[in-house]
Amino acid sequence: MERLIASPRRGVLGVVMGLAAGLAFGAGGTIVKPLFSEGWSPGAAVFGRLLVAAVVLAIPALVAVRFDVRPLLRGWRIVLSYAVLAVAGVQLAFYASIERIPVSIALLIEYLAPVALLLLAWARTRRMPHRIVLIGAALALGGLVLVIGPTGSGTLDPLGLALAAVAMIGVAFYYVVGDRVPEGVPPVTLAWAGFVIGALTLGLAGLIGVLPMEATFGEVDFFGMRSAWWVPLATVGVVSTAFAYVAGITSITLLGTRVASFLGLSEVVFAGVVGWIFLGEAIAPLGLVGAALILGGIVLVRLEPAAASPTPEPLPASDPEPVLVREDDAPAGTEHGASSSRT
Repeated sequence: MERLIASPRRGVLGVVMGLAAGLAFGAGGTIVKPLFSEGWSPGAAVFGRLLVAAVVLAIPALVAVRFDVRPLLRGWRIVLSYAVLAVAGVQLAFYASIERIPVSIALLIEYLAPVALLLLAWARTRRMPHRIVLIGAALALGGLVLVIGPTGSGTLDPLGLALAAVAMIGVAFYYVVGDRVPEGVPPVTLAWAGFVIGALTLGLAGLIGVLPMEATFGEVDFFGMRSAWWVPLATVGVVSTAFAYVAGITSITLLGTRVASFLGLSEVVFAGVVGWIFLGEAIAPLGLVGAALILGGIVLVRLEPAAASPTPEPLPASDPEPVLVREDDAPAGTEHGASSSRT
C-alpha cells in the first residue's frame, strides 16, 4: 500500500481526530457509570455498547467498501485479532482487573502502552529514539502517575496485574493495527467489523455462562436526571465506542503509531475533566500538573525531527541516447532512423 506524503494539514487533522477520540473514550466511564450503579455487569455493558456501535456503523461501513466485504475476508487474521484484543479484550480485561487491584494501578498499567511500543520499536530496530522523544515519553509518564495518583493501598493480586497487562497489550495492538489497516479496508469498516465480531464473541460467552451478563431495564440517574436505561447505553455506544474508535484509527493512519499512542494519553486528562464537569469530582492540584506534563510530553513526541533523507548520488555522465523517429512522424528531408533532439 502506498503511503501518502505527510503534510501539515494531515498532521493537524490527525491531532484533532486523536484528541476527539481521547475525549470520547475519556467520557465513556462517566456515561456508563449509571448502568453499573443499577447493577449492570461489565460483560453486559461492554456487549451492549459494542452491539449499539455495530448497528450504528453498519450502513456507513458497508457503503465505504461498496458492499464488497472481500477486503475484510482477505485480512481476516488482522480483523479477528483486532476485534478480540483491541475491542472486546481491552475492556473486559480492564474491568476484570479492577475487581482485584486498585483502579489507579490498573489504569497506570493499561496506559503504559505508548511506552511499551516505544521500547519495542527500540528493541526491534536497535536504534535509540530521538532525545526529544525520550524526554517527551518521560514527561508523559510522570504526568500519568500524577493524574492517576496510584497509591500503595489495596492488594496487588497477581491475576489482577496480569489482566491489566492484557489490557495494555490490547491497547498497544489497537495502535499497531491502526497503522497497518488491511488494504482496501477503511477505518470505519475495520471498526465496524471489530464491533460485530466482538459482540458475537461476548454474546456467545454470555450464553454458555463463561461471562456474567447481568442487566436491569428500569430508569437510571443520568447527568442529574432520570432517564431510561437505554439512553446511557446508546450514548456510550455511539459516542465512546463507534465515533471514538473510528476517530482513533483515522488519527493513527495520519500520525503513525508512536505519536497517536502518546496522543491517546489525553483520554486520562479528558476523563478527569468530564468527571469534574458532570459528576463534580474535583481535580487535585497534582492532577493539573500531571495533565500539563502529559500534554507537554505529547507535544515533544510530535516534534520529533524527521529522519534526514540521504542525498542521492549523482548519475554518471553518459552520451545522450539516440531517439528513434518513426517514418510517418519524420519531417521532410529526414531519413528513417535518424536521431532527433528537442529543445
